[in-house]
Amino acid sequence: MNDDDQGHTTLPGVDGARRWLSRRSVLIAGASGLGVAGLAAGTATGALPFSEALQRALGVASPTPATQLGSPRVERVYSEARGREVDLVLLLPTKAPPKGLPMSLMLHGLHGTARHAAPTGLLKQLGSDVARKAVPPFGFVAVDGGDHYWHENQPGDNPMAMLLEEVPRWLAARGLGGQDGQPFAATGLSMGGFGALLYTRRRLERRRPPAAVAALAPALITSWAEMSKRRAFRDAADWGSLDPLRHIDVTKSVPTGIWCGTEDPFIGGVRKFISEARPMVAHTARGKHGDTFNRTVVPSLIAFLGKHVPKRA
Repeated sequence: MNDDDQGHTTLPGVDGARRWLSRRSVLIAGASGLGVAGLAAGTATGALPFSEALQRALGVASPTPATQLGSPRVERVYSEARGREVDLVLLLPTKAPPKGLPMSLMLHGLHGTARHAAPTGLLKQLGSDVARKAVPPFGFVAVDGGDHYWHENQPGDNPMAMLLEEVPRWLAARGLGGQDGQPFAATGLSMGGFGALLYTRRRLERRRPPAAVAALAPALITSWAEMSKRRAFRDAADWGSLDPLRHIDVTKSVPTGIWCGTEDPFIGGVRKFISEARPMVAHTARGKHGDTFNRTVVPSLIAFLGKHVPKRA
């Protein structure tokens, strides 16, 4: 069983984008991925490095820069909870989003990073749906969480504390998020789906539940023999205390969406979750674990979250 986070949209660093731009030829076949690279560089320099024609071909250009569809931002911030610098990735529907834009967490999978967190097509779908008013404006925030299922498995490295304490401050400082920068929802892929459900439980314990939680192919593993291979928990008891499948009654009051391929190794745990939690959206269809399946459910994911965006005063 392999729950590595592979094949998702990647936001490379500005230096990488500049190296690409220095090449003399452009491989049009790779235009979609390279468009995201260019956007990452553009948000750092204040100008998009591709021609307007190519931007339009990629589906990310707009006649008015302030309304450009799908705008990513990448920053480095220091996380005291993790004891290191991490990437802070903001996926916004336009280049100039409204102040206080509601934000959902986007938690990456095992061996992933914030730059790999989103499934292919998410940014374009978000920008398009917001532009045509299919959903209210909202965005996503991703951070580097390591490989320990979004909890403090190693002393001094606490990604859950980062999500609960630091992410709201980072969002508020940038004029994003709800009250005090608090994300309105949690979204996660694979290990990140496990993390999104665990985060939801922690928010409930604080009596500040999110408005929704969305899990794409969540790593809901049903045996300690399998989970122990990931070295993300001290022992079976530690895993059991955090496993979303053991605490369904705690989180099922929060509107939940879950999507998984029927050939995914996690389908057994997902079906158990669906049976017991009866989530608002429960979608299974033919597909294996990874971006090939995840990208097909992006429209459904955006639509689900859009129904739970808090109304602005």
